[in-house]
Amino acid sequence: MAEAVKEIPKPLPEITSVTKPFWDAAAEGKLRMQKCAACGAWVWCPRPQCGECGSEKLVWTELSGRGEVFAFTVIREVVGRALRGFEKDIPYVTAWIDLEEGPRICSNIVGCPIEQVKIGLPLQVLFEDAGRGIFLPKFKPR
Repeated sequence: MAEAVKEIPKPLPEITSVTKPFWDAAAEGKLRMQKCAACGAWVWCPRPQCGECGSEKLVWTELSGRGEVFAFTVIREVVGRALRGFEKDIPYVTAWIDLEEGPRICSNIVGCPIEQVKIGLPLQVLFEDAGRGIFLPKFKPR
């Protein structure tokens, strides 16, 4: 008798008191990042103080969600056990995206054939329901 294949779930982000405002905004379909009130630097990933000047005066700021591909890679196989939850998504694109306001974020590009992804491709954020009240920012061509 064949053994049932065990479903491996994708890892979900840990929501902490520092990251909660980001995930709350994502659940509302909004992209927000911290911006330092002291020096004006964007702070990504969320943290308790600015990496540029050390200030704790960080303001959650809404972004347009528009950007373009800075760099990307196509994931065509899962290596190791930790990422087996992504196996059904293969192939998929992971990219660094330069947001219109200046910061850069890493995410996936969806809704686009892989062969059409290129540096400079204009993108718009969308939020994918990952379950348990978590909405992941992903990007599609605009």
